[in-house]
Amino acid sequence: MTPEIVSAFRKSSFSAQQGDCVEMARTSTEGSAVRDSKTPSGPRLFFAADAWGSFIGAVRGEEL
Repeated sequence: MTPEIVSAFRKSSFSAQQGDCVEMARTSTEGSAVRDSKTPSGPRLFFAADAWGSFIGAVRGEEL
C-alpha cells in the first residue's frame, strides 16, 4: 500500500541556484516521499522514517 502524502513537497534552500533537484514531503506513515523537481507529476520514492533518518544522518555526517 502506498502511503498518503500529508505535507507539501519542498526542496532544500541549498538548491535555490539550480533548477535540478529533488523535493521531499512527509507521509501518513511518518516516512518521506521524494520526487524529481523537474517532473513533479512523475514517479515518487517512499522511505520509512528510520531509513530516511539514516540517510539524513549520513548526509549531515558527510558520509555520502
